Amino acid sequence: MDFKTLPAGPMTLKNVTVPACFLDQPGDLVQTDIGIAQGKISTPTGVEIDMKGAMVLPAFVDAHTHLDKGHIMPRAANPDGSFMGALSTVRADHANWHAEDVRRRADFALRCAYAHGTRAMRTHLDSPPGQDDISWPVFDALRADWAGRIELQASCLAGCDMIDIDGRFVHTADLVAKYNGVLGLVTYPMEGQKALLVKFFALAAERGLHVDFHVDETMDASVETLRTICEAKLETGFDAPIQVGHLCSLSTQDEARAMDTLDLVAKAGLNVVSLPMCNMYLQDRHPNRTPRNRGVTLVHEMKARGIPVSFASDNTRDPFYAYGDLDMMEVLREATRIAHLDHSDPNWIRAFSSTPATACGFDAANLTPGVPADLVITRARNWTELLARPQSDRIVLRKGRAIDRTLPDYVELDDLFA
Repeated sequence: MDFKTLPAGPMTLKNVTVPACFLDQPGDLVQTDIGIAQGKISTPTGVEIDMKGAMVLPAFVDAHTHLDKGHIMPRAANPDGSFMGALSTVRADHANWHAEDVRRRADFALRCAYAHGTRAMRTHLDSPPGQDDISWPVFDALRADWAGRIELQASCLAGCDMIDIDGRFVHTADLVAKYNGVLGLVTYPMEGQKALLVKFFALAAERGLHVDFHVDETMDASVETLRTICEAKLETGFDAPIQVGHLCSLSTQDEARAMDTLDLVAKAGLNVVSLPMCNMYLQDRHPNRTPRNRGVTLVHEMKARGIPVSFASDNTRDPFYAYGDLDMMEVLREATRIAHLDHSDPNWIRAFSSTPATACGFDAANLTPGVPADLVITRARNWTELLARPQSDRIVLRKGRAIDRTLPDYVELDDLFA
């Protein structure tokens, strides 16, 4: 049988290669058979297909994206590739973010992610006063439209130095609760930050919300808002899940200080998401100078302390990252290179599916009988084959059926930039 075609009924994928951790086994890669029946993984059954060692992975979970910013590059290019250039350009482009503009760009991005094999996603939504009332209803409609294909969550996004925690931000928090979202914040050094975070956690606790922070996205070693988040969490006893992303400044800090901070993160029970592609694009960028630092956070040291670590796409074709396509296979390949995930613990592969699923509260991802047969199948038979090529001919199964992997054409968005 042609590798690109699979039957609709019960079947057994014989001789597939899978990471042992997805079978709840020790070790690295193992060869096995996977049965599929009634849309779920089962014991071997039905038509047998010799997969010749093809590697099978659970469908991906992308825990940190920005659907509302995606694909604005044609009208809002970063003037110099810097973080501040990105921030100022996006804020200026908010004037174009009417409901249909946000909906069309986000839907385009979701079609890309779906074709690449993503089954669940958390997106951040820029939520300054006024924009929150536009973007959250749009997101709610998209979530309904995409139900059964990509499970969606959203987190509000606002700078801690820009919000009125006792005033207008209460309305944003109420919107987040109304639409079953996640309360989010970007933390920068500022006077009174601990007090603000205590109030932030109180807003979340009162509404039963998880929280998600953009944290220390800078190479300035003196920036340590991560510590303040941990301290506020421990002092308040906030007990809902917390995700923190970026944490770039850890990579430039004194070793002893950074390790002490990681011990605090472990004690506070935070989930970490690393965004290596965006961080390498923005961090340590200076005109006519080769970058010296990667910007990636200390993922190995975190994992050694039992801190859950995920990797995610972050931005796509916007001023914060000019490239990307919400393809978690690309994230896997690039994170392996950037963060040296090879020659390391073989279960790093969990950081692209089951770890973010648990951190965000999605259904866990593995390859054991009874779970939905949401799979990514590649021709690769081992890690070097998987990571050497983009796997553009991968097969994506959802509930045991192969999906159409045709990507949308950029021309669809041209009129938004006229």
